[in-house]
Amino acid sequence: MKAAVQVFHEQGVEKTTLGDIAGAAEVPLGNVYYYFKTKDQLVDAAVDAHREQLDALTGRLDALPDPVARLKALVAGWVGQRETAARYGCPFGTLATELDKRDDGLDQAAAQVMRALLAWVEGQFTQLGRADAAALAVELVAAYQGMSVLTNTLRDPGLMAVQGERLQSWIDGIAGR
Repeated sequence: MKAAVQVFHEQGVEKTTLGDIAGAAEVPLGNVYYYFKTKDQLVDAAVDAHREQLDALTGRLDALPDPVARLKALVAGWVGQRETAARYGCPFGTLATELDKRDDGLDQAAAQVMRALLAWVEGQFTQLGRADAAALAVELVAAYQGMSVLTNTLRDPGLMAVQGERLQSWIDGIAGR
């Protein structure tokens, strides 16, 4: 599954074959076919893997002492992936964008993962006492997706670092710090 997530991110779903994934996983192609009869089944499993990664990440962030620390750690994690973003874009955002062009249910599965991220971020802003928590969550996630697209398009990881600092300051401002 890790290989599938990586190859889909690096090549895109449409260009990726099950053979590409088998090669990246260093397993025979038959092993991939044993567990996944179609590429769409593998894509669905990759979306589930992204959801599991998000759940693990937010679980780790929830251990931090307050919502400001959690939000800033989320942004720092995004910025920490700036080299990858410069090369391939956001690991989940690029997949979600590609799947959105389809109408086979995989687009909705991806949307559920994005909704889960938005809900977690909204919860952090709610804990800060913000009545506009939902709008702030959209603003933060949209800012990340935008900086990820620009970082990728311009192949400039420094752009993500600078924008990440701006988001950190924005969070402080929202929290009244």
